[in-house]
Amino acid sequence: MTEVLAARARQVARAGTGGVDLDCDRQSTSGSVSQRACTFCGSRVVLYPIADAIHLVHGPIGCAVYTWDIRGALSSGPELHRLSFSTDLRERHVVFGGERQLEESLDELIARHSPRAAFVYATCIVGVIGDDVDAVCRAVSERTGIPVIPVRSEGFQGSKRKGYDAACEALMSLVGTGDTAGIPRHSVNLLGDFNLAGEIWIIQEYLRRMGVTVVANLTGDGRVDDIRRAHGAGLNLVQCSGSTTRLAQQLRQAYGTPFQKVSYFGLDDMAAALYGIAEHFKDPEMLDRTRALVAEEIATVLPVIDECRADLEGKRAAIYVGGAFKAISLVKALRLLGVRTALVGSQTGTAEDYRYLAELCDPGTVIVDDSNPAELSQFMATEDVDLFIGGVKERPMAYKMGVAFCDHNHERKVPLEGFVGMANFAREVRASVCSPVWQFTPRRARAGRSGTTAHTGRAAAGAAIEVMC
Repeated sequence: MTEVLAARARQVARAGTGGVDLDCDRQSTSGSVSQRACTFCGSRVVLYPIADAIHLVHGPIGCAVYTWDIRGALSSGPELHRLSFSTDLRERHVVFGGERQLEESLDELIARHSPRAAFVYATCIVGVIGDDVDAVCRAVSERTGIPVIPVRSEGFQGSKRKGYDAACEALMSLVGTGDTAGIPRHSVNLLGDFNLAGEIWIIQEYLRRMGVTVVANLTGDGRVDDIRRAHGAGLNLVQCSGSTTRLAQQLRQAYGTPFQKVSYFGLDDMAAALYGIAEHFKDPEMLDRTRALVAEEIATVLPVIDECRADLEGKRAAIYVGGAFKAISLVKALRLLGVRTALVGSQTGTAEDYRYLAELCDPGTVIVDDSNPAELSQFMATEDVDLFIGGVKERPMAYKMGVAFCDHNHERKVPLEGFVGMANFAREVRASVCSPVWQFTPRRARAGRSGTTAHTGRAAAGAAIEVMC
């Protein structure tokens, strides 16, 4: 047990205690039940929203079930992506190989659905039995005339981040194969936004009002033909830096396309993203339109924020999300609502991300990389938080502990991006935190939200970190 805890020593820290240099981007500690997903899942969540392509999971049926409809990615047209096909490999395929099963499956699906492309995800079992997925994809592509793209997402000792890299390689095989005629100079690609609850449409409308054309969405509400001509855009905007920064770097190296890292969550980061685009294109008229847009939208949202802040002032929150960019934006958004962040962490953050979080957060804030349910439960209790912001895996944990919850992951049905998204976020946080149900939970009933509970909790959290380290 001591060795396991020692292995986590460099992945937990507190803001305000000197330089925070977390040992991140490493394999999860064995047996820790990490909140991360596998390599295959990482590739699947990135490519899944391409709506006019077939997504065929080459592996056991469980892999396809695990990732079926994994994102709340909406489409403005076809919904082929939501069908989640599988070759359903079984014992006989493990013994005799699954290449024939894969080829027959591709032939049948392409004939039936006429997709613009097909993505074939190689899972762990395929790596074990040695199927030549690349050869099968080449043969089917030559025979049918559509791109059939292998996604090398075998897991083994891999990670979700390696799955992101596999997805970026698959996308790069499409980019550059289309005609760029007619693409204006003021044009962008949207990378790393997956159109959860239709959010990419909100951002596209802002860009339209600025005078900016969107060439391709990579990958929310994505289309194969748009991705083919993505190399003609004048700028790449990278929202989920963990999943698509590599793609942006590859596009810059291959085609000279610059990129900016952006976040569309919260007022500050949303406004900064729009201003950054306008400044990049160096168009005074675009900058004027952007100023007018931001002023109009903020004026609409501020009354909502002020109303919610009156009920939320002084509350404490814990944040644990997939990408660190979301964690950074959420700290800022919560501060605007008068909520202090007591715990913040991510699954795929970099050392640079965590250093910035340490500077951004109040002294004493717990900062954690690649956490697990045991740690998160402990910190929620000792930090005495009123709210947990995370994904579907964290929701039951929060509710069992009598803590309000806000879903900020794949399954959202309400948009949280953009200026309107900040208003939705404020309302959701207030509704959850201020619900009268929490007075009936055992921990809250005992604490009574009075006395020295919070102080004792913070002291215990410090001791917990020392034990873990």
